[in-house]
Amino acid sequence: MPPEPPDADGAREASLADRAVFAAQFVRAPVATASVWPSSTALARGMADAALRSTRADPVVVELGAGSGAFTDLLADRLAGRGRQLAVELNPVLAHRLAERLPAVEVVPADVAELPALLALRGIAGADVVVSGLGWSATRPGREDSLLPTVARALADDGVFVQFAYCWTSWAAPARALREELGDCFADVVTSPVVWRNLPPAVVYRASSPRR
Repeated sequence: MPPEPPDADGAREASLADRAVFAAQFVRAPVATASVWPSSTALARGMADAALRSTRADPVVVELGAGSGAFTDLLADRLAGRGRQLAVELNPVLAHRLAERLPAVEVVPADVAELPALLALRGIAGADVVVSGLGWSATRPGREDSLLPTVARALADDGVFVQFAYCWTSWAAPARALREELGDCFADVVTSPVVWRNLPPAVVYRASSPRR
C-alpha cells in the first residue's frame, strides 16, 4: 500500500487535536458544548447534502452550534466561496479555534437564541439555510422558549432548516417533541435514512417551507 502524502498526516493530527479540545470543552462546560465527541464525516456529508440541495447560487448559510467545525468544514468546501457562511458557537475556545482555522467563515461567538439580532446586525433579512448541530438543551423542543419558531422566522420564505437527531434516544420526550414541532413550524419535513457511521447513529431532518 503506497504511503499517504505528508499533508494527510497533518490533517489527521489537526483533526485529532480538534477532537481532544472538543472533549475537554465538554468536560469543562457540558451545557455549552452539548456533546462529548464531534460528529462523523458521514453525518457531516448527510447534513451538507440536505442543506445545500436546490439552494440559490449565492446562499446565506448559518450554522448553529458549530463546535469544532465538523459541519463547517464541509459546508465551506461545498460552497467554495459562494454566498455567505456564518457559524454561531457559544463556547469561546471552540469559536476562537474555528475562526483561526477557517478565516473565510464568519464565526460568531454568541448564544443561538440571539439569532434574529445576529442576522439583523449583519444586514441579513432571511437565511437561505440554517444548519443545526445543537442538542436538546439548546433547541428546547416542546417548551415555550423553543428555538425552532425562532429559526423558522429567521429563514427566507424558501429557506431550509437541517437538524440531526440520535436514533438511540428517539423514544425520549424531547425527541418526540422535536419531530412534532418541526411539523408545526415547517410545511415539509423529510427524514434521512439512518447514518450508521456515526457514534451514536443518527438521522437528518430537512425541514422546508417555514410557517410564519
